[in-house]
Amino acid sequence: MNDCCAPGMKDRTSHYDLAVIGAGSAGFSAAITAVEQGASVALIGHGMIGGTCVNIGCVPSKTLIRAAETLYNARAAARFAGVSAHAEITDWRAIVRQKEELVAGLRQAKYSDLLSAYEGIDYHEGAARLVEGGVEAGGVRIAAGNIIIATGARPGVPGISGIETVPYLTSTTALELEELPRSLLVIGAGYIGAELAQMFSRAGVAVTLVCRSRLLPQAEPEVGAALTGYLRDEGIDVFAGALYRTIRKTERGAALTVGHNGQEIEIEADKVFVATGRSPNTANLGLEDMGVGLTPKGAIIVDDRMRTTRLGVYAAGDVTGRDQFVYMAAYGAKIAANNALNGDSRAYDNAAMPEIVFTDPQAASVGLTESAARAAGHDVRVSTIGLDQVPRALAARDTRGLIKLVAEAESGRLLGAHILAPEGADSIQTAVMAMRCGLTVRQIAETIFPYLTTVEGLKLAALAFDKEVAKLSCCAG
Repeated sequence: MNDCCAPGMKDRTSHYDLAVIGAGSAGFSAAITAVEQGASVALIGHGMIGGTCVNIGCVPSKTLIRAAETLYNARAAARFAGVSAHAEITDWRAIVRQKEELVAGLRQAKYSDLLSAYEGIDYHEGAARLVEGGVEAGGVRIAAGNIIIATGARPGVPGISGIETVPYLTSTTALELEELPRSLLVIGAGYIGAELAQMFSRAGVAVTLVCRSRLLPQAEPEVGAALTGYLRDEGIDVFAGALYRTIRKTERGAALTVGHNGQEIEIEADKVFVATGRSPNTANLGLEDMGVGLTPKGAIIVDDRMRTTRLGVYAAGDVTGRDQFVYMAAYGAKIAANNALNGDSRAYDNAAMPEIVFTDPQAASVGLTESAARAAGHDVRVSTIGLDQVPRALAARDTRGLIKLVAEAESGRLLGAHILAPEGADSIQTAVMAMRCGLTVRQIAETIFPYLTTVEGLKLAALAFDKEVAKLSCCAG
């Protein structure tokens, strides 16, 4: 770890080409992009290096989700005649500690070890604040020609009366539990709430999921409705369209009062998990004093070049409040670094951005939903098939899910693809490439797809615009 300001260390330079605030995926992406172009970079971190994804987000959650999935797969084995299986948790603490070992290993390999691999990066530790001509961090003034802010986000707190009296879990602390509660109340049904509600339920916890609108409110309604049914089939109580009234601490744990279908309902559980969104980390950075504009929700305002309202200051990742996926944070940071060094020539483009929700079945999408396409002024055609039309699903005896395509009516150009399937995450990238290349649904339908794969469902959904796929023989499209 190169700390240029440590005792005995000689300053590499008194002035950096770029200062990057935040040492997570976006910060490292910006720093590496810059040094690869010969720039000198001050990378400023505060706390645990690596950011959200590797430490408290993607990596730990997905390994626990996969662990719980093995339990479900054992229970579901009987769908094959003559097969029975049994799986149980014998030591949840061991699973959590194995998860922590994975996190520590990836944090070391993908973050800490990289500091010495790039000679042009000087790492500074300390809370950062913008000042004239650069950044102040840990009592040290760092001069820089340009600045990128990539400080990420943290779990948000809902405005429920009494929430401050309840020792609730967040997406961070829920993944640290070494003992499973008997019951869990999940507030919020975005991707975090949906994923972890199912994970805990499969691990044997009695789970209740409560949300103001519906499950996965940004997804196609058909996807959210189908997934709601599958979660209920697994024993999760789902209260969608609830009005949060009050929450209070009880001897058992906590109790939330909601209005639901014209009734007042009190839901009690041992633990409460709040999953109602994330808040950008913008406090104490001196942004307003330096003319960096913020949205009403506290996110840094950026344009398509990742520029803030302050000349020479850029921002990327979750701190901007948009496209909160680790790969989009890294992508945006790369755009920001290139523009800071090369004159703002590159634009941020999320038109073909894949989105994955790691429930089971997985919800994967790219592009516009039907309603968003119509709102944007497109005249559209849609095609929707159930997974019972996909031979792979029939062979696996698991037809949970659907595939929906949204196309421009006149040209047939693909505008959006939405997959709910056990292997949906690995199938969506084909639709991403199709959108990026401007393919039409007819071109997708005429493309050769491998048989008995989930991704073949994209071809079948494309064929379904003009044909009844139930009347086609295998591979006859």
